[in-house]
Amino acid sequence: MSDNPAIAQIKEDVTTNDVVLFMKGTPMFPQCGFSASVVQILSQLGVKFKGVNVLENDGIRQGIKDFTQWPTVPQLYVKAEFVGGADIIREMAMNGELEDLLKEKEVAVA
Repeated sequence: MSDNPAIAQIKEDVTTNDVVLFMKGTPMFPQCGFSASVVQILSQLGVKFKGVNVLENDGIRQGIKDFTQWPTVPQLYVKAEFVGGADIIREMAMNGELEDLLKEKEVAVA
């Protein structure tokens, strides 16, 4: 699967950025409610992150699902580790686990 340029791009994104959100739309203009909710959570925490719009590239859109064996978008990565989708991120944010994870991984939060 390493021949796949989309997988190579995904690997590069998650290893060269502390926090990456594969999402529908952009952080400024999310194009689904689930993506919007994760953007809002990260923004409230003051986390800088790279948003990757899967709607712009079908290879990335399918590639991210293959990369993690996770069927849905959005997908959040922190320090190259897959954290989860919207429901998991929302739950982690509500119980403080997301902020703890970010601090543990030495990602700046506001």
